[in-house]
Amino acid sequence: MSELPVIDITPLRTGGDPRAVADRIGAACRDNGFFYVSGHGVPADLVAGLDAASRRFFALPDELKNEISMDRGGRAWRGFFPVGGELTSGRPDLKEGVYFGAEEPPGDLPLHGPNLFPEQVPELREAVLAYLTAMTGVAQTVMSGIALSLGLEAGYFREGYTADPTILFRIFHYPPAPPDTDSWGVGEHTDYGLLTLLLQDDNGGLQVHTSRGWIDAPPVPGTFVCNIGDMLDKLTGGLYRSTPHRVRNLSGNERLSFPFFFDPGWDSEVPPLPYSPGGRARWDGQDLRAFSGTYGDYLLAKVSKVFPHLAGNLG
Repeated sequence: MSELPVIDITPLRTGGDPRAVADRIGAACRDNGFFYVSGHGVPADLVAGLDAASRRFFALPDELKNEISMDRGGRAWRGFFPVGGELTSGRPDLKEGVYFGAEEPPGDLPLHGPNLFPEQVPELREAVLAYLTAMTGVAQTVMSGIALSLGLEAGYFREGYTADPTILFRIFHYPPAPPDTDSWGVGEHTDYGLLTLLLQDDNGGLQVHTSRGWIDAPPVPGTFVCNIGDMLDKLTGGLYRSTPHRVRNLSGNERLSFPFFFDPGWDSEVPPLPYSPGGRARWDGQDLRAFSGTYGDYLLAKVSKVFPHLAGNLG
């Protein structure tokens, strides 16, 4: 069980009365920015297929995983990185993973382009692309509830900031952490965009820093963990807070997680909504209202610190 609420979004999907759902989403966003989503309509066999293909990939020897290394992804920043290859707050994470995004032709725009898929696990391509399509629909649905919770029309985001969203997806593999280590699978951080939808396997490890202190967000069958990011924090002037979270895998087993990031369009500017009363100070002292560029500008500044050795690819 978790202290975080589980919210059934079925009425937002099926045309039922969305008011009660929107009210619960709004309360969760004001409280700690985290909740579980049920009633999302994503087929269980799609999730199972993605999990199985991902486990096959991470079981490969390093030399085969490195055939799709991020070094080969260029400006698109797609592909595999090894344990310790990603930094959070300047420290190496105790995880390995693969970066994906919306499948697009090669081009000049950073963090856009074709994905890299392993030849040894051909089913991973189909599973990832189908999952991206399904999760884009779930994210648009959740954002309609967030819009309603803010007193906006249900289509406010779908017709504006997320008409052409920035879609990013990761598959992370965490080895078991030694009980006495001070290393984290992912260190304390907030997410950058509007919304994150996280699929977890059966091994816990996610923790959320609420106003009541750090709490666990264990896996709840049939749900996704949903949390809001910096851009929704900025839009609402801090009323809906992007909340710090972290991961340490103490289960004794390998752990897989699948964060799906649903963000504003690359060229979208994200000024505060005019009615927002504002909220409490951020954990890191940053004032998001001071940022005045596009979402693409914000994202590039952030990810360049995550993989500093690849930052030159974005120039």
